Amino acid sequence: MKKTILIALVLIFALASVSPAAEDTWTTIADMSGARSFSGGGVIDGKIYVIGGAPSNSSITSSVEMYDPIVDTWTRMADMPSARCYPATCTFDGKIYVFGGTTGKYSSAMKNVYVYDPQIDTWTQKADMPYAVALCGIAVVDDTIYLIGGGFSEPSSPTSTVMAYNPITESWTQKADMPTARGPSACVVDGMIYAIGGADQDWQVFSYKHVDVYDPSTDTWTRKSDMPTERFGLGSCVVNGKIYAIGGWSGRDACTANEVYDPTTDTWAIRSPMQQKRNGAFVCSIGDKIYAIGGAYPVPQPGFLSSAEVYDTGLGILSPDFNGDGIVDSADMCMMVDYWGTDEPLYDIAPAPFGDGIVDVQDLILFSEHLFEDYRMVAQWKLDETEGMIAHDDVGDCDGTCYGGPLWQPADGKVTGALEFDGMNDYVGTDFVQKPADGSFSAFAWIKGGSPGQVIVSQVNRSVGRTVLVGSTWLGTDPSNGRLVTTLMDYPFGPLESQVIITDGQWHHIGLVYALDGLQRRLYVDGIEVAEDTAFVDGVLSDGGLYFGADNNHSATSLWLGLIDDIRIYPMALSSEEIAALVH
Repeated sequence: MKKTILIALVLIFALASVSPAAEDTWTTIADMSGARSFSGGGVIDGKIYVIGGAPSNSSITSSVEMYDPIVDTWTRMADMPSARCYPATCTFDGKIYVFGGTTGKYSSAMKNVYVYDPQIDTWTQKADMPYAVALCGIAVVDDTIYLIGGGFSEPSSPTSTVMAYNPITESWTQKADMPTARGPSACVVDGMIYAIGGADQDWQVFSYKHVDVYDPSTDTWTRKSDMPTERFGLGSCVVNGKIYAIGGWSGRDACTANEVYDPTTDTWAIRSPMQQKRNGAFVCSIGDKIYAIGGAYPVPQPGFLSSAEVYDTGLGILSPDFNGDGIVDSADMCMMVDYWGTDEPLYDIAPAPFGDGIVDVQDLILFSEHLFEDYRMVAQWKLDETEGMIAHDDVGDCDGTCYGGPLWQPADGKVTGALEFDGMNDYVGTDFVQKPADGSFSAFAWIKGGSPGQVIVSQVNRSVGRTVLVGSTWLGTDPSNGRLVTTLMDYPFGPLESQVIITDGQWHHIGLVYALDGLQRRLYVDGIEVAEDTAFVDGVLSDGGLYFGADNNHSATSLWLGLIDDIRIYPMALSSEEIAALVH
C-alpha cells in the first residue's frame, strides 16, 4: 500500500501545476460595526472576539463583537459589565479573561477581573486583582496566567511587576520583576514568555526595542535580540513557533510594521507591512493567518479605526516539516504516508486551516507546494529578480544593493534566475552580519564562470575605534588555478584551499562550513567535502556585512566574471549529508 501511495506522490509532483501560495500579503476584511483602539479579545473555536476599547479620545466602550472568518461577518455579543480601555486579555479553558484596564482613555487603572463565556454569551466578575494595572503584557503557561509590566497605576509611570494568577483558586503570586519597566506585548513559545517592546514613563514618545524572555520554571529573565523597530501599543501572536510583532506607536506616529522573531535562532526578519497604520490594534492568529483589528492613528489627523485586515504567513496551520528538522523533504513525506487514510491531525493539513478529517490526496498536494522549503536559513538571496538595484533577502531583512550594474538573468540561473557580474565593477553589498567567532555557520552559493583570484562572497572590514577589523573572503578562488578557497581566519592559520577547480564554466554548488565545536573550516563543491582543517582554527576578527562578487576592498582582481545564484546562510554547521541534499 505504501509503495502504491509513494508512486502516486511522484506522479502528483510531476504532473501537478503548483502555484505559489499567496503568502506575505495583507488583505482587507469586513469592518467592525464601530471604531475602537486598545481593545482586548481572544480566539475561541476559530472565532475572534474583540472586547472594549476606545472609539475616540473621549469615550470608552463595553461592547463585544465576534468575527467569523469563514463568512467574513461580525456579530454583536453581550457587553462587558464595565467599559474598559487598555485591558489585558487572554483565553483559558474556553473562556476569555479580562484584567484591569482603564475607564477613560487617560484615567487610572482598575483592579477588576471579568470572565466571558462565549458558549452562553455571559459575563462573570471574579475577585479583584491585588493591584491596578493597564496596558500590560499577558501570557498563559500551563494553568497559570502571567501579567507583565504595564502602567496607569499609582504612580502613573510603567511598572516592572510580574504577577502570576491561578484562575482556579483566584490567587496571586508575585514573580521576579521584568528587567525594564514598561508595558510590553507578550507571547509564549515552548513554555517561555517573551515580553516585546513597550514604553517608558513618557508613554507617547519613547519606546523600547527590548525583548526579554521569562522562564516560569526558574523565575528568571534573559535579554534577547532587540526588535528592529522600537514601539509600544503593538500586538503580537505566534504562528508556527515564530512571534509576529504587528503595528504600534513608533516615535511620534502609528506604524505598519510587521516583524517576525524566531526564538530558535534569536533573530528578527521584516515582513510585508500592514496596509493601514494601527496603534493599539487587537492582534491574534488563527492557523497561518494573522488578524489586525481596529486601532488608531494620529497623522495626518487623528482617526480611530473600525477596519481590519488579515495577513497570510503562507506557513499553514501545521508546518509540513513534520519531523522538525527544518526542511520539508522525503522523510516528512513518508511520515504522512504512514498515516494515509487516517484522521491524524498532524498530517491533515488541507484544506487549510483545519483540514477535513482525513489524510488524503488534498494533503499531499498541499505538502508538495512546500516540498524542499528550508526553514533553517537566516538569510537567502535567491537572485531571481528581473530588474532593479535590490537583491532581496527572501528570509531575513538584509536586502542587498547592486553596484556597477550587474545584469539580472531570470531564465539562466541554476535555480530559476541568477545575477551576472561583468568582472569590471559589479558587486552586491548587504548589511547581513554573521559573527563567525560567536557560533557555527554555513554559507553556500551556485556559481558559473569566474577566473583565478576572483571572489564570490566576502565579509566587510569594520572599524571599532582606532582598530580596523580585518575582512575575509568566505568563498573565492585561488589566484593560480581557480580552485575553491577561503581566507576566513587566514591569520594566523592561513587560508584553506581545495584541489577542485570551479572556474571551468560549469555550474557548481560551493560551500563553507565553520564548526565552532571543532574549531574547523570545511569546503564543499557539488555536495562533496573537498578540504578541511587538520588543526584548530579560531580568532575571527571580521564581523561586518557581506559583499557578493568582490572582496572587502573591491580590488580589481577580485571582481567576479560570471553568474551567481541562490546564496544561503545557515546559523549552524550543516553535516555532509545535509549539504549533499542541497545539491540534489
